[in-house]
Amino acid sequence: MHILLVEDDPALADSTARALRSQGWVVDVTARGEPVPLSVRQDPYDLVILDIGLPGIDGFETLRRVRAQGSATPVLMLTARDAVEDRVRGLDAGADDYLVKPFALTELLARARVLHRRAQARIDATLRLGRLKMDLDARRAFVDAQPLELSAREWSVLEYLLGRAGKVVAKEQILQAVAGWDEAISENAIEVYVSRLRAKLDAAGVRIRTVRGFGYLLEGAEDAGGR
Repeated sequence: MHILLVEDDPALADSTARALRSQGWVVDVTARGEPVPLSVRQDPYDLVILDIGLPGIDGFETLRRVRAQGSATPVLMLTARDAVEDRVRGLDAGADDYLVKPFALTELLARARVLHRRAQARIDATLRLGRLKMDLDARRAFVDAQPLELSAREWSVLEYLLGRAGKVVAKEQILQAVAGWDEAISENAIEVYVSRLRAKLDAAGVRIRTVRGFGYLLEGAEDAGGR
C-alpha cells in the first residue's frame, strides 16, 4: 500500500509511520490538512490515515475537501474525541472507519488491511498482459505458470506500469507511486528497475518501450509488432 498519514503529533506520527512501514508499505507523513486534497489528487494513495485535531483546517474539513473533488480513496480517521457525534460526523463526511486515541498499533494495522481489502475487492485483483499475470492479493507474478522473481521495488514499478498498460507513463509518475516523500529515489534508479524488468519480461512477450521525452509504455508483443 501507499499510505498518506496526516498527524500533527510528531511522536505519534513517527511510531505510526514505523509500524506501517514494517508491513512493507510506503508511507508519506504530513502534519497539516491543507495539502492533503492536492496530494490525494496527484498521487495514487491506497489509504489516508487522518487525524481530526489538526492545526489550520481540521480533519473534518480536510475530508470534506477530499471527497468534494470526487476521491474515493479509503480514509481512516484518528480522534482523541470519543463522543458519538464526532464519530457520526466523520462517517457522514465520508470516512470509511475511525480509531479513538490511544489505540493499539496492531489494531491500526488490522483496520488498514481491512480497508485495503475492501477497496481491492472493488477492482480486479489480477493484472494480465500477454503471458504475464500479476496476482495483487498474493503478490506473485507469473509468466504462464512459471513464477517471476521480482524485488519489492521491481514489483511496485511493474504493478504501476501494468495497471496502465498501453499508456505512456512519465518517470516522475512512477517515482511518486513507488517512493515515500522521505525516500531518496532518483529517476536514474527508476531506469535501473525498468532495465531489470525488461530482461525478466522478455519471455512473457511484454515490452517496456521508452518514449523519448515522455516516459515508458508497457505493451504486449501484438501491440509492438509493427514498431
